[in-house]
Amino acid sequence: GPWLMYRGHLDKLSDNLLLGAVNAHQDGKVGSGMNLLDGKIESFPHIAREYKERGIKWVIIGDNNYGEGSSREHAAMTPRYLGCEAVIAKSFARIHETNLKKQGILALTFVDPLDYDKIMEDDRISITGLNDLRPKSTINCILHHNDGIEEISLQHSYNESQMEWFRAGSALNILRSMEDVEENENKLTR
Repeated sequence: GPWLMYRGHLDKLSDNLLLGAVNAHQDGKVGSGMNLLDGKIESFPHIAREYKERGIKWVIIGDNNYGEGSSREHAAMTPRYLGCEAVIAKSFARIHETNLKKQGILALTFVDPLDYDKIMEDDRISITGLNDLRPKSTINCILHHNDGIEEISLQHSYNESQMEWFRAGSALNILRSMEDVEENENKLTR
């Protein structure tokens, strides 16, 4: 929601998005990747800002224990602020996974961890079946390669409450809607 821009200079903090991330497709380069709009190698924050400006949704692909050492809320708020829709990883650091969920970002893991290697740097990714999201359900992911498509299965650890956070856009949006209902009820009883 609109509150996001006021949370502790979030726009400036977003300049640090994934700056320490090692890019498996760039011979271990840190903090940069391919901008799919022009094929240039640029910093992740620059790419994310450009996608956000153009209304392009994007995902983060992570290895094992994604988010380790990133348990602060800002580590989940900055991707959301810049338009990230999902993080797909082999596994998550527990606190960071919960923070992503609170921000309304899908935290997904590979059903088959070897599917991580199927993702190419210039792939476009579609995540389907989100309207049918239920506890313990699998999610279909379509990898749009330059030479065709490939489907992989993803899983999640969402419970019912966490799925409501996702559907509402974040946990804070749920709290705000509850506050709005309470405020309207108070107006009616006056």
